[in-house]
Amino acid sequence: MTTINLKEFYPWYDHDEYIEVPDGVAEELRADKRYEHAYIRRVMRNKAQYSLDCDDGIEYSACIFEKSPEELVIMKEQYQKLCRALNSLPEKQGRRVDANIIMGKTLREIAKEENVAKSSVGSSVKIGLASMKKYLQENW
Repeated sequence: MTTINLKEFYPWYDHDEYIEVPDGVAEELRADKRYEHAYIRRVMRNKAQYSLDCDDGIEYSACIFEKSPEELVIMKEQYQKLCRALNSLPEKQGRRVDANIIMGKTLREIAKEENVAKSSVGSSVKIGLASMKKYLQENW
């Protein structure tokens, strides 16, 4: 067993705290610390600091923000509303709208799978979308 100081490995420890850990764990922690220092040295040595105004796309990727919890809740509610509207359709119509709009299949592929005419699938999808729109307007 080896005694380590947690303050050396974890930045949120602001005082010395010693614990005993197995030798393998202590060696892994030290190896990780050495790897971090080597990485920082490599970055500095290779001058790998990036400028955000050099037009190579780094600025765009640095400015992409995660969605806020509020936006995630709103998106989830919209998804649930769309699912309810899709479930309000008759089975065949719902299956065709799902295959065409959500799964991205062409009308021809859907017609071939169901052994029906392409025009009947197209009209079914069109009517289904109109019914979903009407359902959403009435209920929300």
